[in-house]
Amino acid sequence: MASIKQIQVTFDCAEPERVGRFWCEVLGYVVPPPPEGFATWDAFARELPPEQQGSAFACMDPSGVGPRLYFQRVPEGKVVKNRLHLDVRVGTGLVGEERLAALESECARLVALGAVRVQLLLADENNESCLVMQDVEGNEFCLD
Repeated sequence: MASIKQIQVTFDCAEPERVGRFWCEVLGYVVPPPPEGFATWDAFARELPPEQQGSAFACMDPSGVGPRLYFQRVPEGKVVKNRLHLDVRVGTGLVGEERLAALESECARLVALGAVRVQLLLADENNESCLVMQDVEGNEFCLD
């Protein structure tokens, strides 16, 4: 019998808190409580060596259903298309103009948060429409 494992999705980025807070807004995620013994994350960060301060950020689904997201600072920038991306499911069960309206509405909200609209992929004989976007550091994701 296979066991169910929890997963964490990790993002390499230049500004972990900025990217993490963007995804909190996109998904309705929250910042977890600081480690035991610290009243705030800032208090925790002050205890770290200077080179580690601001090097990571995490957020979680408040319902506990979705995976934890972890953002870690890396020295190199994004160079090519990511091999893994998130699909933000805003049009599930919708088709045609109703689906396009849901995608466009969410796109407008996310652009206001700093996302970039890349390309609308219209429905064909196999797939419903989706909208390719980039987060605040250029990581691709889809509104699906």
